[in-house]
This record gives sequence, C-alpha cells and structure tokens, in this order.
Amino acid sequence: MSGGGGRLCRVRTPLVLLDSASLWFRAFYALPESMTAPDGTPVNAVRGFADMIAKIITDRRPSRFVACLDADWRPAFRVEALPSYKAHRVAEAVTSGPGADAEEVPDTLTPQVPVILELLDALGIATAEAAGYEADDVIGALATAEDRDPVEVVTGDRDLFQLVREEPTPVRVMYTGKGIAKAEFFGPEELAARYGLPVDRAGAAYADMAALRGDPSDGLPGVAGIGEKTAAGLITAVGSVEDLLAALDDPADTRIPTRSRGKLEAAREYLAVAPKVVRVAVDAPVSLDRDDVLPSAPVDLDRVRALQEQWGLSRSVDRLVAALG
Repeated sequence: MSGGGGRLCRVRTPLVLLDSASLWFRAFYALPESMTAPDGTPVNAVRGFADMIAKIITDRRPSRFVACLDADWRPAFRVEALPSYKAHRVAEAVTSGPGADAEEVPDTLTPQVPVILELLDALGIATAEAAGYEADDVIGALATAEDRDPVEVVTGDRDLFQLVREEPTPVRVMYTGKGIAKAEFFGPEELAARYGLPVDRAGAAYADMAALRGDPSDGLPGVAGIGEKTAAGLITAVGSVEDLLAALDDPADTRIPTRSRGKLEAAREYLAVAPKVVRVAVDAPVSLDRDDVLPSAPVDLDRVRALQEQWGLSRSVDRLVAALG
C-alpha cells in the first residue's frame, strides 16, 4: 500500500493471542473419542486443537502467535475476594491453598494436554503463562502492553470482551463460542451495539456489566434482580462499579432508578469485591517460553513427525505444518 511521498506503508499483521484451554476443551467436546492413537489413547482434543490453529493461521495470517496457558485456573487473589469463584468446578481440594485446587477435567482430556504442549514446542509456537494467574490475565497483560501490532484474541470466553480497544493498537476478540467456522469478531463498535454499552469505553463497561449480571459458570452471583439489559443501562448511565457504589452513597443522585437502588444496596458487599474478580489482571508477570514470532516452518520437523506417528495425528499435523509454510 503506497503512502505519502511515494513511501511504502506496511500493513501490520496481527499478534494472535490464543486462549488455549478454551480451544482444547471445545475440540474435546466437538470431536468423538473414537479418534485414537495407535495404542488406543483418545486424541480428539489434540487433533481438533491442531486443526483450529491451522485454520486460524491460514485465515488470519499472523506474524506473531502466543498460546496462552493457565498457571493457576483459580487464583488465590480471586478466591480470597470471592470464595464462590469457580468453587463448583473444584475436583479435589488440597492443603496448599485455595488457588491450588484441582480443576475437574474429563479423564480422557487430561493426558492429551501434554501432547498438545509438546506439539507446540516442536513446532516452535510460543506459549506464555504467569505464576498465580489465569490465561485470561496473560492475554490481558500481553494485549494491553502491545504498542506495535493489532491484536486478535481467540477465545470462547466472553470475559475477554473487556479487552477490546482502538488505541494505541486495536484489540479485537475472535469469539469462538459457536465454533471456529462461525467465529464472530468484536471490537468496541460491535460490543457496544450487541450489549447497549458506550462505544468509547466498551471494553471496560463490559467487565462492569458482567459483574452486575453475574456468571453462574464462574461462581459469580451478580446482583439479584439485575439482568444483562438493566446492568448495561446502569453502567452506561453511571459509569464503573465504583461509580455505582459512590452514587448509592448520594441520595441526591437520580441516575440510579429507585427499583434498582435497593437491589444494588443489598449487593453492596459483593460489588465491593466483584471488580477484582471480573477484571483481568493486566499487570500479570507474563513469561514466554520463546520469541512470539510465528515460525515459517517447524523448528523441529523430525520431532513433529515423530509425534504425528506416535499419536496418530494424521492430516491434522499435515494441515498445521502447511499453514506455517
């Protein structure tokens, strides 16, 4: 693309941040466990995950790519703020603290995760995590800090809608809730239109709306009697959760309807801690295992082929290798 004065202006290709667990869970449930390795071990999640990455790389043509991981799926700082956070997903409590609880994962998915990670390593695709934090926080920290390339967050988790922005670099969410083939892209305008939020602060407003609305899948009770539409209206009219709490302390503030004021008052204790739980920790200390530049070929093709044969990954690996090239 030509720019002023005859200079060439390079179109920036995206940095893709992958919510890895979100995708391998989706792959596991979308494909039959009859997909097995030669020894009979199910590899449906591995093959589905590889196919998803191949499609993302082929369609989006990123120059940089990071598979983000949960170092702690139930961080202590969130559990301390709200003990119900993901409590219903705990498989087995251990004595080393609330953040060390084990997540309930299907028995046939658990052994597939190390295979996925080994395949990523052999391909040379960067992974990232932060001790004591979730993948959401890793993604949030990397997206927020990016000042060079546009960012595309690939996830099936609506919580990450809060990251969308225009400046200093655009951040978009590729939402895979209906599958990769039906992925939806959200930026500030799309998010504002979908949920009735102010476009100039759509991402932050989404997080605060979500705190009011609640999310049973994460153990977030929300404010009783406040649904999504009402929550969006309150956040649009008043501002953040903190602004709502300040408005509750001012009897003269008429921005909160009488019918909502009582409900918010009853949930004041929850609202005081909800932002810490719902908002991603953009200051998470992220550690990458390698440079995030997407390789044009596997860094260890022999190991990739060995994994392909050992686990019967067939054309899924072929498609992934071809996508890199």
